[in-house]
Amino acid sequence: MPLNVTHPSLRRRGEASVEGVLNQLVLEHLQLAPLQWDVLVNGKPCDCDVIADCKAGDAVSLEVQLTNLSKNSVGPLALTVVPYQDYQNGVQNYDLEDAVTFIGSNTFYIDTVKPKESSVCVGALLFLYTGDFYLNIKFQDDSAGRELPLAWFTLPSVHIRALDPPQQAGA
Repeated sequence: MPLNVTHPSLRRRGEASVEGVLNQLVLEHLQLAPLQWDVLVNGKPCDCDVIADCKAGDAVSLEVQLTNLSKNSVGPLALTVVPYQDYQNGVQNYDLEDAVTFIGSNTFYIDTVKPKESSVCVGALLFLYTGDFYLNIKFQDDSAGRELPLAWFTLPSVHIRALDPPQQAGA
């Protein structure tokens, strides 16, 4: 399918084509494998429309489970969890090293997952202050032999509300 291109300010005309852009490799990359991702916060399933509550200062367990529902093996994958605050005005603050810390690493390596099998990444976070926080969970193909550039795929954000710990009697 030829595309006619005109740049009046440059006084240029031309013809472009998208032939060969969607080759088999690119099509396979665009067609995502049917993967099921389950996220648990403190052992409870956490969907994108659910707010998980925790106490500031307490460790919060995070579990991300990948189930491969395709006919082919997937992986290896790198999964990264990045906390942020959304100010609901278009501004997202990712500079939270003084407010959120990971117990361990925020990046996980998932080896090859065979069809109908699962892999689980388990970690923990510590919220040092109260507030509403979100977790951006993203993954990418981590194979050394990939032929396409790195691409991140992002799961829906997890919303966590860190609350004040209950006051101790006599405090």
